[in-house]
Amino acid sequence: MIDLKPPIRRATAADAAALAEFINFAGEGLPLYFWRQIAGDGEDPWEIGRKRQVERMEVSTAFVIDEGGGAVACLTGYPIPATPEPVADDELDIFRPLIELENLAPSTWYVNILAAYPEHRGRGFGARLLALAEDIARDRGLPAMSLIISSGNAGARRLYQRTGYVEIARREIVKDGWECASDEWVLLIKRL
Repeated sequence: MIDLKPPIRRATAADAAALAEFINFAGEGLPLYFWRQIAGDGEDPWEIGRKRQVERMEVSTAFVIDEGGGAVACLTGYPIPATPEPVADDELDIFRPLIELENLAPSTWYVNILAAYPEHRGRGFGARLLALAEDIARDRGLPAMSLIISSGNAGARRLYQRTGYVEIARREIVKDGWECASDEWVLLIKRL
């Protein structure tokens, strides 16, 4: 059992708007691009993102840092099984490289989102949340951590390297109309 100490707490449905923003930060705009693609006429893509975050809480673990005024940073993740599911034939090309990389990290606890609002970056929240993720992995008996970043995200790369993550593989980013300054997704793993 993981003992949470303030300002870290479990995310709730009330955090959905912040979680949608965090996943969009972490995904370098890909989530909002996707939500716009699936939005119906007159449908707000951000509302789609908020609903998806609430739904994701059922299958992933989500935590936020809240200093009393609402979430300012978050961590979400989940265990990757020992035998990951193959990439579905009907999977969207834009997501295929991400799933391929994730499948190269069986039996790890996957950090899906680690993000903070820009004005709260540089305060050690990322390192604190990564330490929590490692505690979760150990508690579940998993031997390693995994995550994926874009090749151009130098700040995140420094944090992960400083905390023991190493590059395992890369896949080309499929942009398909999405604008992104990076060219590759990078899988990083840390053995525990």
